[in-house]
Amino acid sequence: MSDINYTTMSDEALKKYFLAHKNNPSALHAYLDRKNQQQRKVITKVGDPDFDLKIEKAIQAKLQKQKNQGEK
Repeated sequence: MSDINYTTMSDEALKKYFLAHKNNPSALHAYLDRKNQQQRKVITKVGDPDFDLKIEKAIQAKLQKQKNQGEK
C-alpha cells in the first residue's frame, strides 16, 4: 500500500477521502489538522442584542452558499 500525500489534496478531496476511509487514523489526523488550521469567523458574541439575527443570517448565508455550489 502506498503512502497518501494528504497535503496535496484539496480540502474537499481530503474530506471525501476521510469519509470513505473512517478507520484510517492517518486520514483522521490529516483532516482534523487541516480543519484546526483554518481560521474561524466570529459571527457574534454572547450578550449582543442582535445575537439571534446574526446567527440566522449566518445560517442563511451558509445554506445559500451550499445551494449555489450544488447548482454549479
